[in-house]
Amino acid sequence: MTDHRVTAPVPPADGTKPNGPASYFPSIEKTYGRPVQEWLDLVADRLDDHGHMAVVGWLKDEHGLGHGHANALVAYARNALGA
Repeated sequence: MTDHRVTAPVPPADGTKPNGPASYFPSIEKTYGRPVQEWLDLVADRLDDHGHMAVVGWLKDEHGLGHGHANALVAYARNALGA
């Protein structure tokens, strides 16, 4: 695993829905049955050696994610890593 980690966001305490890529995270967990943190760990590791669209393609091809879900995970991780 990479020496940097992207931490999954905590849902807002006031009950509002998150904005941006994180707004996809509840659906990602429900659809694919894995916690978002697991996906973010995979994505952060992959971003060490691959570009945005290469990681999106890998999530789609190897893990069966839809384009929007894959793109949301990669965009969130890239933003958190400052990439």
